[in-house]
Amino acid sequence: MKTLEVEVVRVRITLACTECKQRNYNMTKEKKNHPERMETKKYCKFCQRHTMHKETK
Repeated sequence: MKTLEVEVVRVRITLACTECKQRNYNMTKEKKNHPERMETKKYCKFCQRHTMHKETK
């Protein structure tokens, strides 16, 4: 019996704070499921509070 292997392509992304522009987080995401830029609320150690973080190049 043959099994098919599915290759999952995950892309490394960097999240930057929208207020102080510091690049705080490195993550991976599946480009196929989420082609648009990621945006999430995370803790920024430079601003010392939760702020919106956007995916950068």
